[in-house]
Amino acid sequence: MSTGASAMDRSDLIFPPEPWHNHASCLVELPNRDLVVCWYHGSGEREADDVLIECAKLPAGTDQWTDRFLLADTPGYPDCNPILFLDGRARLWLVYVTILANEWHTALLKYHVSSDYRQAGPPRWETSGVLHVTPGEEFSAAVGGVSDTDFARIRTQWQSLASDKLLRRLGWMPRAHPALLDRGRIVLPLYSDGFGFSLMLLSDDNGETWHTSSPLVSLGGVQPTVVQRRDGVLVAFMRDNGPSPGRVMRSESRDLGETWSPVRRTDIPNPGSGLEVTRLASGAWLMICNDVDDGRYRLAAMLSEDEGGTWPYRQYLENDAPGPGSGSYSYPSAIQAQDGTIHVSYTYARRDLGSAIKHASFAEAWLHT
Repeated sequence: MSTGASAMDRSDLIFPPEPWHNHASCLVELPNRDLVVCWYHGSGEREADDVLIECAKLPAGTDQWTDRFLLADTPGYPDCNPILFLDGRARLWLVYVTILANEWHTALLKYHVSSDYRQAGPPRWETSGVLHVTPGEEFSAAVGGVSDTDFARIRTQWQSLASDKLLRRLGWMPRAHPALLDRGRIVLPLYSDGFGFSLMLLSDDNGETWHTSSPLVSLGGVQPTVVQRRDGVLVAFMRDNGPSPGRVMRSESRDLGETWSPVRRTDIPNPGSGLEVTRLASGAWLMICNDVDDGRYRLAAMLSEDEGGTWPYRQYLENDAPGPGSGSYSYPSAIQAQDGTIHVSYTYARRDLGSAIKHASFAEAWLHT
């Protein structure tokens, strides 16, 4: 571990690698400056019914992560893709999915909310339930109205799914932090492996009620991460699950997330892997991603000073040579703490060791070196 702007402040495994699967972490900083990270853990992913949500804390002023503890578990079902965030009332939210029938399209979106989370160990949840995703007729109209010839081969499948009320309400999953807008709106990015594209769940009352945006219809634009420009426009960046070559995908909203522009590919490589973008206190945008199109052996921290137009500054959290001996470093979660430090957690997996969750922290200045 080293200090100063010329290097990462720290890079450490939260727990030792193990044969079981540990994946899809999410970071949050509490008001008392404790750092919290959660992830899902089990003998597989959606196929294994022993998958649950675990958590660890890095108490403020310390350099040692606590032992892992249970955050959520639905016995007999896999629980996956957890995210943590604080709402406008400083309540801690955990949002995740329970997989009802071992297929991603059977995901049920759930939540817990707590105002009592500063003690050691898990929060004391005061509210729990299902987050109902209810796309209306406008969803079916948007799917059916797609005219781009690139969508011709899949349009019939989309229309069949969209016409079934159950199928268009199930399968929506979180991945990245929500965008918390100045006006109090929560923009919770969701995606569906059934449809293969994304939408937003929106709330203007700290999560008491929610409604859906128009869908971000695309061939494989999933796991969106949302950031707001200075002019108020929202920009969503997405993983590319579509035809190769893989590129980060992008869409914009000029009405606080209600409707979105056509999804287009950027020139940023993407191997079909999650990413996260966040706006820093300086106004610069930080993107953590696998900046190659052929694997997850390299994990980059990229900086833009023109709100996503260009990304000229880059450092690597992991950088293996491609090949059978390389590791897999993926699904980053990124925040900037109250003291300005940038924290990132991500999946760390190696064939010879197993998997774990890794944490790195650094100053923005490191990205300029």
